[in-house]
Amino acid sequence: MITINDIYQNAMCKIEQDQKCKPSCVTCVGATGPTGPTGPAGPTTVAVGFTTTGIPGSAATVTNVGTNTNAILDFVIPAGATGPTGATGATGPTGATGATGATGPTGATGPIGPAGTGATGATGPTGATGATGPTGPSVTPTLTIGTVTTGPAAASITGTSPNFFLNLTIPAGATGPTGATGPTGAAGATGATGPSGAAGATGPTGPSGATGATGPTGPTGPTGASGPTGPTGPTGPTGPTGP
Repeated sequence: MITINDIYQNAMCKIEQDQKCKPSCVTCVGATGPTGPTGPAGPTTVAVGFTTTGIPGSAATVTNVGTNTNAILDFVIPAGATGPTGATGATGPTGATGATGATGPTGATGPIGPAGTGATGATGPTGATGATGPTGPSVTPTLTIGTVTTGPAAASITGTSPNFFLNLTIPAGATGPTGATGPTGAAGATGATGPSGAAGATGPTGPSGATGATGPTGPTGPTGASGPTGPTGPTGPTGPTGP
């Protein structure tokens, strides 16, 4: 029967890749030797503890950090040799745009260039919003009834903080029934004499007589004869010769 201790020793042989026959190994290379005497009772429980990676080329180890009856095995397995470099992977997706950096300090003012009508420059970025100011003192508003009128239902608030007025417009109720006829009053005093009637209108004026027609314009008279030509004036002096 293979005991838990045999499993422990066999794990040591396999990890170390020991091909030589050891008395502690269950499976050995070569002929099977005689059966040895029964060993002491092995552990009743076996648990795996920590498994760590050792330096490449170092020996593998198994350490029982528990007890003989309750074994806890810690394994140290050396790392394999570094494999060849793999092919270059595909280019990953473009990362998210980073946050905008802080605005640098304003540079010194350069010299004034010659006058000229240059193109209008682009509008600069809007400055950052200033911090929110502190909350003002708490004020308890007061609400007083203002005007109350009759009409279509409405309400409005006027005034300034903290004193406000509530103005109400209340619809009139339906007209009540006609009351009973009251007793006949005493006869009133005789009224004053009314004014005299207006005078009759004056009759219309008769039409004016017709205006006589204008006579025709007479013919234009003949053009008079031209007067005689006046005498020729004297010849002026000759001017100086030019250069």
